[in-house]
Amino acid sequence: MNNHNITNDSTPLPREGQGGGVSHISNDSTPLPREGQGGGVSRSLIVSALDHGTVIDHIPCDRLFEVINLLHLDQMTSKVTIGFNLKSNKMGTKSIIKIADKFFTDEELNQLSVVAPDVTLVIIRDYEVVEKRPVSLPAELRGIVHCDNPKCITNNEPMQTLFHVVDKRHGTIRCHYCNHEQELKQVKLV
Repeated sequence: MNNHNITNDSTPLPREGQGGGVSHISNDSTPLPREGQGGGVSRSLIVSALDHGTVIDHIPCDRLFEVINLLHLDQMTSKVTIGFNLKSNKMGTKSIIKIADKFFTDEELNQLSVVAPDVTLVIIRDYEVVEKRPVSLPAELRGIVHCDNPKCITNNEPMQTLFHVVDKRHGTIRCHYCNHEQELKQVKLV
């Protein structure tokens, strides 16, 4: 079995055959003792390494459960590991989701970008990181967000919604049909 050591500070630790041998996700900045170093009791959580799949990192803690619902993680049959309220140098605290044998479509990533626009997506194949990239909000959101203007044609006719991103930094979008602006923090997904 090939396992990795993962700490919250992203410092690479030894792989199998290099010492170590089990996965660690630590919620503190204290270096974890490595095999043969002693060090007493470690405050760490042992989690198996991901063979193939996706890691969604830097999820804001207040958005974690929206991401879980959006991705229908409760219906998945593959292994899912969720970390909540983990220390982060970048964010203060963060959440993380590890999903075995799952690779996301562009449509799923567009939905994810609405709920958590600044997450990092990490693709793992054969225990190796093959891609690491930020998930960013696309210029258009088609069929993802509900228009909250009750007079909008999308609420009165059977048609797909279409929004244009007006301000990525502040999360402002505008309906293509009625020009109604909404903040991403308050949108409802279709």
